Amino acid sequence: MNSVILAAGAMGLYLIAYHTYGKHIGKKLFKIDPANVCPSKMLEDGVDFVPTRKPILFGHHFTSIAGTGPIVGPAVAIIWGWVPALIWIIFGAIFMGAVHDFGAMLISLRNQGRSIGDVAADVINKRVRVLFLLIIFLLLYLHFKSLTEVLIVLLTIPFSLVGILPAHWAAGAFFTATSMIGFIAGAGIVVRNSIILVEFVQDSVAAGMPLKEAVILAGAIRTRPIFLTAVTAMAGMLMMITDPVWSGLSWALIFGITASTPLSLIVIPLLYYAVKVARGQDKQQAVEPAE
Repeated sequence: MNSVILAAGAMGLYLIAYHTYGKHIGKKLFKIDPANVCPSKMLEDGVDFVPTRKPILFGHHFTSIAGTGPIVGPAVAIIWGWVPALIWIIFGAIFMGAVHDFGAMLISLRNQGRSIGDVAADVINKRVRVLFLLIIFLLLYLHFKSLTEVLIVLLTIPFSLVGILPAHWAAGAFFTATSMIGFIAGAGIVVRNSIILVEFVQDSVAAGMPLKEAVILAGAIRTRPIFLTAVTAMAGMLMMITDPVWSGLSWALIFGITASTPLSLIVIPLLYYAVKVARGQDKQQAVEPAE
C-alpha cells in the first residue's frame, strides 16, 4: 500500500512539473514555436523520416528516463537511505533527466533530425572522442581500483548481441542504425548491472564476508532491481516496436536485454569468483579486533 501511495504521489508531482516547469523552460529557455515544421514531415521519405504517433515518441523518452530508476534507486538507498533515494528519483528526473532528454530532442529537431552523437561529431574531433572513452575507462578504474574488475564489467557488452542478432534474423529484419542505438543502450544497461554486482561483492568482502558467500548474496539481492530495470526498459520499447523507423531499436533493446540480463546475473558473479580464485584472492584474512 505504501508503494502505491508513493507511486501516485510521484505521478502527481510529474504532472505538475510537466504543466509548470516543463512549459516554462519550453517557452523561456528553448523558445518552442508550434509553427515550426518537424524534420519528420519536412524531410518525409518513408524510410528515415516518418511522422510518428505521440505514444511512440513517449515510449522512446519514457524508456531513457524510467529505465535507470529501479536500479539507481536501491543503490542510492543502500548508501544514503530511502528518503534521499526517493528525492533523487523524483526531483532528479524532473530537473535533470527530463530536461536533458527534452533538450536532446529539440537539438535533434533543429538539426534535421540528426542524433546528438552526430551533431556532437561536428564540434568534437576524433581525438576528443577517444579522450572521452579513455576518461570513462579511467573512471571505472578509479571506482574499482582494479584493472581486473574493469575488464570483467566491459566483457558484459557483447552479451547484448546474443539476443539481438537471433531476434533480427528470426524477424527477417535488417540490422540498421537504430538497431545499433538499441545495442548501445542495452549495453549501457548491462554494464550498469555489472557495476552494481561487482561493487556489492567488493563491499561485502571488505566487510569481512567470504568471497563465495558475497558472490551468492550479490546475485540474490541484486536480482530484483536488475529485473525491474529490464522490464521497465522493455515496456517502454513495446510502444515503438510497430514504428517503421524505431522498430530496429525496439527489437535490439528488448531482445538484447532479455538475453543479457540473465547472462549478466549468472556469468559476471561466476567470472568474478573464478578470476579471484585463480589469483589466490579467495581467502579472506581475519579482521583484527580493535583495541
